[in-house]
Amino acid sequence: MRIAPIVMGLGAALLSLPAAAQLALPGVSAPPVGVPSVGLPELPAGRVIQSVTERAAATADRLLDLRTDRIERLVRRNRDTIELDAQGAPARRGELLLLDPDLAALASAQEAGFAPAGREELGSLGLAVVRVTLPRGVSLAEGEALLRRAAPGAEIAPDSLHFQSGASALPMTQAAITAAAPIVVPIGVIDGAPGAGQTVSAMRGFARGAPLASHHGSAVTSLLAAAGAADVRVADIYGTDPAGGNALALIRALDWLAGGGARVISISLGGPNNAAVAKAIAAVQRRGVVVVAAVGNDGPAAPPAYPASYPGVLAVTGVDARGRALIEAGRASHLDYAAPAAGIAARERSGKWARVRGTSYAVPLVAARAAAALQRRGNWRTLLDREAEDLGPPGPDALYGRGVLCRSCTRRF
Repeated sequence: MRIAPIVMGLGAALLSLPAAAQLALPGVSAPPVGVPSVGLPELPAGRVIQSVTERAAATADRLLDLRTDRIERLVRRNRDTIELDAQGAPARRGELLLLDPDLAALASAQEAGFAPAGREELGSLGLAVVRVTLPRGVSLAEGEALLRRAAPGAEIAPDSLHFQSGASALPMTQAAITAAAPIVVPIGVIDGAPGAGQTVSAMRGFARGAPLASHHGSAVTSLLAAAGAADVRVADIYGTDPAGGNALALIRALDWLAGGGARVISISLGGPNNAAVAKAIAAVQRRGVVVVAAVGNDGPAAPPAYPASYPGVLAVTGVDARGRALIEAGRASHLDYAAPAAGIAARERSGKWARVRGTSYAVPLVAARAAAALQRRGNWRTLLDREAEDLGPPGPDALYGRGVLCRSCTRRF
């Protein structure tokens, strides 16, 4: 009997999940939540596929439930600053974004009770964003519908939140990283700020209290260094803001990094489809910037992750030390590459080494390889495809994309 490659991949992925994977969400201080054990029972050959499929579905449903619970807790604990938008996704409370609005759209918005709260000209993106506050007593979802009726020709977006795609870190006493040849092509990072002992070329904050060292931002930056990146510019979009990681902060960061000459931008974050972020991503891509983003850790039943799902963005998933796809990996509308994302060493904000897991940590490794390909000139996509190790069925597939990159960029533990 021939078992379909995708089912074989699911079986391998199921075996890769630790009994208690702790998935982290910014702004939520939740206790560790165990993901059910997924070891396979002894079954007759004819029932193996059914058992694997059922357990994969159960785990995906559990991960989706955990995602829903985390979002609900986040909103409950930050009612003054966060609410759900029309998609049911968390966003900054009481504000909407108008993209390149004309005078007629602004006048219509004001007539409907929306008050201008500020205008930003993002020169590197060729984009203007106007923030408007909602009429008193109107929810964010209601406000979106009202504004679309008032200004039907306007491009409107909520100030959606984006969450880091990394799991909790386990402390380590020491670590050694394989030396890599320097990559001088400038790489931008949109995340939290790095901590002690890490040097970056430039750093700027785009949220209240930023830049502020974080475990996640430190881990991402240290992995870039391990992969050989010598020119790293960091945009902190979290700081101390409960609504950090919002769309406007992400857009500001893209504008700053693209304007400063970043050729590759690493984004280990995920959120909903947002018109403002989509427009900003397209703008930096027109400048020739390669954008790399994580598929997230909410499992295959979760909604597609963005920015990874925007056209042209390199969507990245993670593998463990044995090359098995992470069971908690989310999904995007497409998948480009995989990279190490479990049992690898990265620095936390104190400068100490930790063992990390999550698709977040695959992103800087792929970003570094993309920068190295740009440094070699020629067609960077062709160069990446030549490097990629094809671990699944021949050619692109749903578990590994076009293949696994950077398996020797870090040391595993």
